Amino acid sequence: MTRRDATRNLSLFLAGSPLMRGQDAPWIPDRIPTLEQLNNVMEFEPIARTRMLKTAYDYIAGGVDDEWTLRRNREGFQHITFRPRMLTDVSKLDLSLELFGSKIEMPILVAPTAGHQQAHPEGELATMRGACASKTIMVVSINSSYPIDKIGAVATGPFWSQLYSGPDKAGTRERVERAQAAGAKVICYTVDNQYNSHRERLLRDRLVTTGPPAGASSPPGRRRTAQPPVPYGVQPTFQAQMTWPFLEELKSYAKVPVIVKGLLTAEDAKLAIQYGAAGIVVSNHGGRYLEGAPSTIEVLPEIIDAVQGKIPVLIDGGFRRGTDVLKALAIGAKAVLVGRPPLWGLGAFGQPGVSRVMEMLQTELALAMGLSGYANLASIDRKLVKIER
Repeated sequence: MTRRDATRNLSLFLAGSPLMRGQDAPWIPDRIPTLEQLNNVMEFEPIARTRMLKTAYDYIAGGVDDEWTLRRNREGFQHITFRPRMLTDVSKLDLSLELFGSKIEMPILVAPTAGHQQAHPEGELATMRGACASKTIMVVSINSSYPIDKIGAVATGPFWSQLYSGPDKAGTRERVERAQAAGAKVICYTVDNQYNSHRERLLRDRLVTTGPPAGASSPPGRRRTAQPPVPYGVQPTFQAQMTWPFLEELKSYAKVPVIVKGLLTAEDAKLAIQYGAAGIVVSNHGGRYLEGAPSTIEVLPEIIDAVQGKIPVLIDGGFRRGTDVLKALAIGAKAVLVGRPPLWGLGAFGQPGVSRVMEMLQTELALAMGLSGYANLASIDRKLVKIER
């Protein structure tokens, strides 16, 4: 039995444990609403929380330190308002687009998140089926609960693969080749994980083992066991050694487009272009690494201006409404990735929950576009929004 198999079996055992009932919080409603009774993606979260171990929920929900950056991702949208136009023909709405050669039905993708079996026994298999049913793309985490070949086998549409460099350069190449063999259409190289971050929710949960819980991307905090001492008490990852020229090396053996995820400055956006990135994902890792980082939506304008349309710019971080998505599209993003909402849907209702979350966001975006006077994605521009300084 492999370590992945052991982790999966443990997740399945814990998911069915009667101890789950002992974790119910006072705010949990006596009656769980049905899928059809939910009105927005935020309403999935408390349901998912009731059906997950507290430690698993905290891993998904939490950020680093005081979670200031986590909150700022949501607050950033409050400083952007719409400038809707009237008497334009919006009788036929079209949210479809082509992204790195793949046609999808909405500019909303499932972001890479680790260990989906923490949320549901079927894990990434259910998430992939839900994303494909919604005719969009799932970006599969390198730290998924299932191997990428098994996840790719259930896909009925295009999917991408997220990449952390490591454990060494040879291992990085092996990861890329495995993802490509499974059918991944894009490699999403994540660069903002140079050190394991300080996630206090997980430290309070006493998750202080030598490895992450159920496929998590990094250990939960600074305190680890059976590790040699390191300067300053921090734990570097292999990514700490990487510099921009490595992107050229990565591209030399990747047979699909390579995009760089985790950029927050115009300077790095220009370097991504210089070293051959096919695209950029503006991201602060959902507030899970550097505390004090800006919200992604607030830095999006400077990155769009720096890129000047040379490569597609995508974004994640705190997107919960179709209006959030429209604000990013108006500033210049090609598409948006959502991480926690699909996990809420998965934890609450499995595959149907994932599909419903994505469909809700799609519907909200369509409505916001129609009411703003924009019938398709190509017509959206920055004149649609006013950004408060």
